Amino acid sequence: MRGCFIAGTDTGVGKTRVTAGLITALREAGVAAAGMKPVVCGLIEDNVRYFSEDVDNICAASGQIPTDRDVNPYAFPEPISPNIAAKKHGTCIDISVIKGHFSSISRLSAFPVVEGTGGWLAPISDEHTMADIAVELSLPVILVVGLRLGCLNHALLTAQGIRASGLPLAGWIGSRVVEDFAEAEANIDTLTARLGAPPLAVLPYSHSPRSALPALRTVAAKMLAETST
Repeated sequence: MRGCFIAGTDTGVGKTRVTAGLITALREAGVAAAGMKPVVCGLIEDNVRYFSEDVDNICAASGQIPTDRDVNPYAFPEPISPNIAAKKHGTCIDISVIKGHFSSISRLSAFPVVEGTGGWLAPISDEHTMADIAVELSLPVILVVGLRLGCLNHALLTAQGIRASGLPLAGWIGSRVVEDFAEAEANIDTLTARLGAPPLAVLPYSHSPRSALPALRTVAAKMLAETST
C-alpha cells in the first residue's frame, strides 16, 4: 500500500478519527503521511472564519495547513449531501480537480490518506458518487464500520460495492459509536465471518480524536510490514 481511501458505512461513524489517527501513527513511524478530505459538507463559524473540524483534525495530525485547497478542494457550509450542497452554491464537484489536488499531495507525501464524505455511494453530482472519487484515485480502501444497530447490512452492502468497483478492500475497522451497543461482539464476529477477515482494529467509544491512536498504531505497523515485503 502506498496510500489508502477511508470509506465509511455512513456519516458519523469515525472516518476522521481513523484518518487523523492513522496519519499520526504513520508519521510516528517515520512515514511522510499526509491527509486529504476532498469534500466537506458542514462548516463551523467562529467569528473569524468558517472551518471544518474534520479538516483541522487531519491537518493537526499531518502538519498541513487547513486552508490549503489540496487538502480540501470543496467545502460547503450546510451539513447536507454533497450533490445538493454543490447545486445550492451553483458549482459542480469535479473529480478531475480533486485528482489534481491529490497529485500535488502525492508528490510531497509518501503515503496519502484520503477521507470520503458520508457513505460509499454518497452522491457528489447528478452522475457521480463518492465511490467514483476513490476509483479515480485508485487507492486501496479501508472501511470504517459504525458499530450500531443496522451495521451488518450497511457493512456488507458497502463491502460489496467496494469490491464491485474493482478496488481492493484492504480491511475494515470497527468503530464503537454507541456506548452500550448490545451484542457488539456478536456483530463483530458476524462481520469477520461475512467479510472474510477480522477487523484491523476495534476503536473504543470516545469523543476524543486521539482515543483511536493506540489501535491505529498497530494498524499502521501492519500496513508498513506488508508494504516492505
